[in-house]
Formats: sequence, structure tokens, C-alpha cells
Amino acid sequence: MKPINSHNYSIYFKESGYDKLNELIIKNKYSKIFVLVDENIELYCLNIFKSQVINQFTLIRIDSGEKNKNLSTCTKVWDFLNKNNADRKSILINLGGGVITDLGGFIASTYKRGVDFINIPTTLLSIVDASVGSKTGINYDSLKNQIGTFSDPKLVIIDDKYLDSLDERNKISGYAEIFKHSLISGNLFDELVSNSNTLYNDKIIYNSIKVKNDIVKKDREESSIRKSLNFGHTIGHAIESLKMSTNNELLHGEAIASGIIIELYISHLTLGFPLEKVELCKKHINSLFPKIKLTNNEITKLYQLMKFDKKNYKDNTNFVLLKDVGSYIIDQTVIKDSIDAGINYYLNN
Repeated sequence: MKPINSHNYSIYFKESGYDKLNELIIKNKYSKIFVLVDENIELYCLNIFKSQVINQFTLIRIDSGEKNKNLSTCTKVWDFLNKNNADRKSILINLGGGVITDLGGFIASTYKRGVDFINIPTTLLSIVDASVGSKTGINYDSLKNQIGTFSDPKLVIIDDKYLDSLDERNKISGYAEIFKHSLISGNLFDELVSNSNTLYNDKIIYNSIKVKNDIVKKDREESSIRKSLNFGHTIGHAIESLKMSTNNELLHGEAIASGIIIELYISHLTLGFPLEKVELCKKHINSLFPKIKLTNNEITKLYQLMKFDKKNYKDNTNFVLLKDVGSYIIDQTVIKDSIDAGINYYLNN
């Protein structure tokens, strides 16, 4: 597959990515090479990476899970870099899912005011979303991605061999972002919604990355159309944050899938998105994702959490809504009755 060019970096696929990585390391004469992993990546994915890289590297291990995407973990990694004499000519390779690429990118972008980093995503979610787009970030006070930077990796390597290590739940989680990309762009929507058996293949992955990258190239720092990538996320992120500190912690895609259904219904009420397509999408999503239960008390808390959404302006909760598949409108203020109706539609129909 042809590389996809972004702002100051390119996205390479399979063997061509490792060739570029080895070439980059030799060309830039990095003083030290660090590889950030968690315990699952070390067990299931590190050998694939080792077989492709010609240089020696130092492994940095962190604990897995969204709950560890925080300042405490950053401090541990910064301490490790200091103790191992990392300098500004060091490079950090983020090998893992969205937690690793988000957190690793943030660490690299801030350590000594910025060192080079490379993203090698190992989950479907991070392949089509987190590793691409130059956003780095960590969670703060149980809120998603409240602290972060815009910082470009030197390159991104997409290798679907890593997906063989994923369980079905994590594969399905990543599909939520693929389906969202098809909704906002119209690309592959009919193909996806008519088939719940194929979550991904080379064509689907390439198309999904390209949809996101094309938008990011036009609006890197999310002042306008990049906000479209947050469709399903205003409520989805609130649900994810709500469940983050409980025994019912959700995967990102599971929360976003529920947010997509709710925001599609709000789009129907607010902009006239066709109800038959809402029903079609709901049936498709419900065939893949478990229904999330929300108590009345939790629904009340959702409204508080939505106030922290990064798209908001002057205390207004802003949504991305769809007029139709492939036709979105950003910065939509939605009345509470419509949000209530969307949540009720998700929970009770």
C-alpha cells in the first residue's frame, strides 16, 4: 500500500514502515533508542518488532489500561529517561495501543522540550485513530485527554500482524472509529452497514486512516472541520469517563458506539437526519456492541461531564451533528430535551 503523507511525517504500511524506521535511525544517529510498552505488548507484540529492527534499544515498561494514562505514569517514564541518560538526540518508539501512543507522544513532546518519537500502533483502535493526527494526551481528574499537545511523530508504521494478538472485544472496540469515519465521510458506509462479519481488512483500514488524515491535514489544531472527528464523542467520552473509575470500565470504542447512536438520534431531531438510517445504524451497532446500562443518577452525572468537552465554548456544550451520511455540521448547541430523547432512544428502544 502507498504511504499516506500527513503534515511533517508519513504513514507507512507493513515492511516498508520498518525499512523506513531503520533508515531513519541510521540517518539521524540517535544517541539512545527507547521503546515504550505495557506488559501485554511485551508478551504478545515485542518479538514482531524485534524481528524487524536492526538497532539495540532500551525497553520502558508501564502498566496497561486507561486508568494508567495519567501524570503519575508520565513521571515514572520521565524518571526512567533521566536515570538512563536520555538526551535531546534520543528517540522514543511507542509500541502499543491508544494509551501508549497518546501517553508516549505526550512524554516525548515535553521531555527536554521535545524529543523525536515514532508510533507503531498494535490495536485496531490505535491504527485507525489514536496513532494518526498528531494529538498527544493524558487523562486528568477522571476526564479524557484533558492535558496534551499537538506534536508530530517522525513516522507511523501500520502493521496488522499485531492485531492477531487482540481478543474479539478489542477488535470490535476499534471498529467504532472505523464506522464513525464512514458516517462523517460517506466512504464505505453502505459496505460496512450491510456486513457485520468483516470488522477490518487492508481496504477498510487504509480508507479509515485516509479519512482521518485528509481532515487533519486541512485543520491540524481542530479550529474547524477536525471537530467532525468527534462525532459520537461528546456523549461517548462522558460515558467513558463516567465508567472509568468503576468496576464497569468500558473500552473506548464501546463508549463511542453508544455515543454514535445517541448523537444520530439527536441529529435526527435537530437536523433531520433520516430516521430510517438512524435505525439502520443502531441495528448494525447493536449487533456488535453490548448495551451500556445507565442509572438515572449516572445520566445526571453525564451532563456534568459533558461540560468538560474540549469543543465547548463559553459554557455551551457543542456537538458535531449529521444532516445525512457524509454531511456534518460542527458547533451545534443542543437543548437538554433532545439529549434526553437521544439517551432514552438508546436505552429503551
